[in-house]
Amino acid sequence: MYLTLKEASEYLSMPETTLLHLVHTKRIRAVHDGEGYLVNGDQFNTHLDQMDRVKELIEEWKNEPIPEDIDVKDED
Repeated sequence: MYLTLKEASEYLSMPETTLLHLVHTKRIRAVHDGEGYLVNGDQFNTHLDQMDRVKELIEEWKNEPIPEDIDVKDED
């Protein structure tokens, strides 16, 4: 599925200028159709899957209970 830069920027939630910079530096593959760039949206699937996994891991880490410190002594 090919997307325009505007559609791709909405899909990736990033500014269009940043996306254009990534196209010019060849970090994102794109095709110039004479008027603008077309970006293959399938190239982002792995990246978006990895980002979802990282978000899940962060949530797991946040919800992990803090272990009780074994060195704490009751000084009463």
